[in-house]
Amino acid sequence: MHDILIKAKRVAEHAEVFRVTSKRTPVQFEANRLKQIQTKETTSTALRLIKNGKTGFAQTSGSIDDDTLIAMALDTCPFGAEAKFEFPNRTVFPPIAVFDPDIEKLSLDEMIELGQRLIDAVKRHTPDIQCEASVSKATATVLVANTSGGEASYTRSAFSLGLEGVLIQDGEMLFVGDSDSSCHPIRDGKHIIADVIRQLDHAKRKAPITTAHMPVIFTPQGIASAFISPLMVAFNGKMVLDGISPIRDKCGAQLFHKNLTLWDDATIPYQIGSSPCDDEGITSRRIPLIENGIVSQFLYDLQTAALAKAQSTGSGHRGGGLPSPSPSSLIINEGTVTFADMVKNTKEGLIIEQLMGAEQGNVLNGDFSGNVLLGFKIENGEITGRVKDTMVAGNVYTLLKDIEAIGSDARWIGGMLYTPSLYCPKVSVATKVS
Repeated sequence: MHDILIKAKRVAEHAEVFRVTSKRTPVQFEANRLKQIQTKETTSTALRLIKNGKTGFAQTSGSIDDDTLIAMALDTCPFGAEAKFEFPNRTVFPPIAVFDPDIEKLSLDEMIELGQRLIDAVKRHTPDIQCEASVSKATATVLVANTSGGEASYTRSAFSLGLEGVLIQDGEMLFVGDSDSSCHPIRDGKHIIADVIRQLDHAKRKAPITTAHMPVIFTPQGIASAFISPLMVAFNGKMVLDGISPIRDKCGAQLFHKNLTLWDDATIPYQIGSSPCDDEGITSRRIPLIENGIVSQFLYDLQTAALAKAQSTGSGHRGGGLPSPSPSSLIINEGTVTFADMVKNTKEGLIIEQLMGAEQGNVLNGDFSGNVLLGFKIENGEITGRVKDTMVAGNVYTLLKDIEAIGSDARWIGGMLYTPSLYCPKVSVATKVS
């Protein structure tokens, strides 16, 4: 790491190197049986240079000669964006627990047994279901250093467990599923089994639904598939800087319900989105985005923060290229209303577990629309069955301003979103008339 920085400093004013070495072992099941086990080890190195005020960048997987990587980055400098930022100096990062050595000790036999246990439990409930399961463990060591003296390194562990099932009923396909992730091993998947069985029980009957505006309860999985994409576009500092975000000039404005609070937090112990710093070496912290319905701030990396005359929020993350602003672990505050009470107090409505294609709406404007992949009808305070051939549409800002209840059932979705159910009193629901 330091050798390449010394060499890079000879040909450029500033340099930064970012390296990730990872080992991942996924165990996959298909059609109720073990399909594949593999272990993959990778090393990725990225070099960012600043020469004559321009940014150069190169990235490679595997081993590469330092001089070759430097030459590759230098070649891009004349065409790179003007660098408005400075690399951070040496920083002492707060300790954040993101590594559990028990991940590495978990045997393949234990992983196989865990995946098969999920499938067997669901099949005992519904013998005709076809299941896919995944059990994965991984460790990754992250190193970032720059010529300004900034340096950070940490090792993160990750474990994920998921189950998806497909059931063909009367020529129609029913999709159910759930998953969980942590920096700890997840040795008991009973909560996943219970949620999938709950979905199957509610879907035993079909329930007709009418085209109308009606109350909709978005479960945590439903929120992930409907609301998060347009919200993250809106709070992305680059979108704000480019004038694309619909809330670019709304900082301090009351745009959402007064009881709604949303923040991003990379400091939560043993969450897979946590880390002591972002991918540019900026200290991680809790970032308020919505506070009691008021737009608080946006997510910035070094470059977009400098252009916006703001400070980086420690949100510079890499997805195979240069850093860009993105969240770590999003959290929506929990409320006091139980899911059962939401259902009981609804005369006619819809529960959305999963939307498909919600991003097809005008995401930049906060609009979403999608097919209900899994949803249930509420009638006279009871769940009466699964809906089919149904679509919902709405605007994130309108719906999240008119929330009637925030659930007390918050849970992690995909290890990156913690949210309760939300009760929206008036959502556009459309069904195909047969």
